[in-house]
Amino acid sequence: MATTSFLLPSPPHSATLRRPATPLVGPTHHSSSFLRRLPTPSLRKSRPTVVCAVASSSPLHALIFDCDGVILESEHLHRQAYNDAFAHFSVRCPPFSSDPLYWDVDFYDELQNQVGGGKPKMRWYFGKNGWPISSVFETPPSTDSDRENLVDVLQDWKTERYKEIIKSGTVEPRPGVLRLMDEAKGAGVKLAVCSAATKSSVILCLENLIGLDRFKGLDCFLAGDDVKEKKPDPSIYITAAKKLGVESKNCLVVEDSVIGLQAATGAGMSCIITYTSSTANQDFGNAIAKYPDLSDVRLEDLKILLQNTLVAS
Repeated sequence: MATTSFLLPSPPHSATLRRPATPLVGPTHHSSSFLRRLPTPSLRKSRPTVVCAVASSSPLHALIFDCDGVILESEHLHRQAYNDAFAHFSVRCPPFSSDPLYWDVDFYDELQNQVGGGKPKMRWYFGKNGWPISSVFETPPSTDSDRENLVDVLQDWKTERYKEIIKSGTVEPRPGVLRLMDEAKGAGVKLAVCSAATKSSVILCLENLIGLDRFKGLDCFLAGDDVKEKKPDPSIYITAAKKLGVESKNCLVVEDSVIGLQAATGAGMSCIITYTSSTANQDFGNAIAKYPDLSDVRLEDLKILLQNTLVAS
């Protein structure tokens, strides 16, 4: 199939509300039993180790997870579903193309890290490269209503295809996610999931990957349908803080991309990164720590990390 690759616009800038603090790195020895050795996060810059005692009342009141890329490494599944939709509806973009539109791995890695949400991705792409011909419209749609109709049809079919993939039983959550969720709930820390994806898609992922009991036990669940603006706009995290009844400074967000990081910091929240192969090289300078996955990260580590951040800010 034809491979299309284009340069993307620079991601929107989001103001950083405070300088990130350096997490504890390497072996740490302390007489207090509640200080333990932390896993070694990968940091953008090397700084002196800072150790401070954990307050009797932890500042961590809510732990908020993104879904795609954090709970599951899903972008290759979304890409497959989009390409299946383009083939199913014979989408030609540009309109004179001989083969259906196909987003290759390199292009999709850039696209999904620059434009949040499925419909915005297609609107941006078609706006940049020409609205396509397809089995939905034999000529390129020229009115706003027809264009929205095309995007809706493609997104709905893509979502159903993605659900089929998730239901196949071949997809598992990323390492450490379930354990960390359980630790948070057991410690009385509020737990939330905030995703830019459509609600039906996220619900299916959560029910199949974290289980129905954990899903029903969430203190807050928001999807792209619940806010007007997608990440990197901070709306979804601002809304989550209100629903949870906590201050932004007492929330810690787990994200995998610079778009999510911008959304979290724009809402006044600290953010750690658990990167994937497609986001590993992004600039995460505003994150308070980053990890390849959560397999060695414990709730107590995050409490100390947030405490140090707030003390240093």
